[in-house]
Amino acid sequence: MRNTVFIATALALLAGTASAQTVLTANIEPATTWVRNFNPFNQTSARQSTLDFMYEPLIIFNRFDSNKPVYRLAESYKLADDLKSIDFKLRAGLKWSDGKPLTAADVKFTYDHIKKFPALDFVSIWTFITGVEAVDGQTVRFTLKEPSSIAAEQLSQLPIVPEHIWKDIADPVTFANENPVASGALTEIPRFTGQTYDQCRNPNYWDAASLKVDCLRFPQLADNNQILTATADGTLDWGVSFIPDIENVYVAKDPEHYHFWYSPSSMVAFLFNLETASENNKKAFNDLKFRQAMSMALDRAAMIDIAGYGYPTLNEDPGLMGELYKSWADEKVAADLGKFGKYDAEAAKALLDEAGYADKDGDGFRENPDGTKLSFSIVVPSSWTDWVDTVNIAIEGMQAAGVDAKIETPEEAVWTSSLISGKFDAAINSLPASASPYYPYKRAFSVADKGKTRFTAQRWFNPELEALVVEFTHTADPAKQKDAMAKAQRIVAENMPMIPVFNNPNWYQYNTKRFTGWSTEENPFVNPSISRTNPARILHLLALKPAG
Repeated sequence: MRNTVFIATALALLAGTASAQTVLTANIEPATTWVRNFNPFNQTSARQSTLDFMYEPLIIFNRFDSNKPVYRLAESYKLADDLKSIDFKLRAGLKWSDGKPLTAADVKFTYDHIKKFPALDFVSIWTFITGVEAVDGQTVRFTLKEPSSIAAEQLSQLPIVPEHIWKDIADPVTFANENPVASGALTEIPRFTGQTYDQCRNPNYWDAASLKVDCLRFPQLADNNQILTATADGTLDWGVSFIPDIENVYVAKDPEHYHFWYSPSSMVAFLFNLETASENNKKAFNDLKFRQAMSMALDRAAMIDIAGYGYPTLNEDPGLMGELYKSWADEKVAADLGKFGKYDAEAAKALLDEAGYADKDGDGFRENPDGTKLSFSIVVPSSWTDWVDTVNIAIEGMQAAGVDAKIETPEEAVWTSSLISGKFDAAINSLPASASPYYPYKRAFSVADKGKTRFTAQRWFNPELEALVVEFTHTADPAKQKDAMAKAQRIVAENMPMIPVFNNPNWYQYNTKRFTGWSTEENPFVNPSISRTNPARILHLLALKPAG
């Protein structure tokens, strides 16, 4: 009853600050209350509508269109012939939302600023550039530590901030940026409460003619159950959540207007904290045979069919390729090591026996080979009900193999912070989908990123692998890139630092009653997700217009 009243109260606040015709209501992240934070460098407590919608990227590479560049703040870029430097040319006449000019000096300031404050550098830019200069008012030149064929993609991941605002911020790491000055389509916050906020049109947006939506509205919805209520009753126009039995609980209520489209996306995996877990658990976690046994204890089919209602795509590849990157997969790796990615409860027990894990104190669970206690919790966001069910199925498998595993369900922000800081033992996590496996490998296994994002939470690093990932960028020759990736995936498969179970669908629900122009399975012009891991979401927004 409390939840019903709470949802009704929250949704009642959706009577808005702008005409309903031009306010698009979206679900972007679960939260028990909204906190006013629009710091684009903050990876834990900033609102997930900050990047892309508020801070325009230099370029967006459209994964759904052969990774073609779509120019945003930049109108062009040029790589040097030796791949050791790159120039970006900004559009003429760009302005910040407060009307002041946006120039190459702002871009240079941003990159220099994150060098001064490394905690802001969530993509580790300064690990692969040596300098940045403003050649003129529109042109910025980056020099690279190593040749890179994908420098434009890497550099475009960082938001550009205005020098005239950020130069005076004493602590930009903790700065909440409550009243942002930014460059994107939606920079204004006319209303912000704990239950809803509106993010509205930038009065000085360079691409204003393409923008047909005045505001995005984000109602506070705490978990999948509340999101389901708002989705099924038509409150939400744009959704990004797991909805069980979606054909019956959503589409069937208004088949003409209620739609969804799920394409293969981020890889979901279990991982163990190999560096900062509790000491007894760390002994097991750093044992390859233990990790392989835990992988074979996982009933992936049940996770997909029961927890995921059949929506995810099976991923049994210890090299992490799976269906999404199957064109990059080395068949020899699967032949040699694929058995460790498949569910085999008896093989899991046998491998634990072989490695010396036995129930020495008679409590029903195995101890470490030296007799010390082995018991850990797997952390998962409490609001992600499909992942909670996935973890419970994993725990059943682990306990059946004699391992004392439990579940721990913090809020999403706490879970994210724990993975970044290393304050956990085991977790379920994901790696965002990309045009090639380079980016998942770069995100997960770059030691320079440790403690900056949740993607390095397993804290496993390998110099040979990192060298191969760098080698991938030193050439634009597809054959050479594939050779580097084949060697890299063998290293990953041989060490199993992450245990893949499936690829999430690209969660996406859309309502055509109020807005049209959506990316669809029939017209897949762009990744349709509103998730913060998808910079192309701004392109999707710009394609939308009021119905009628």
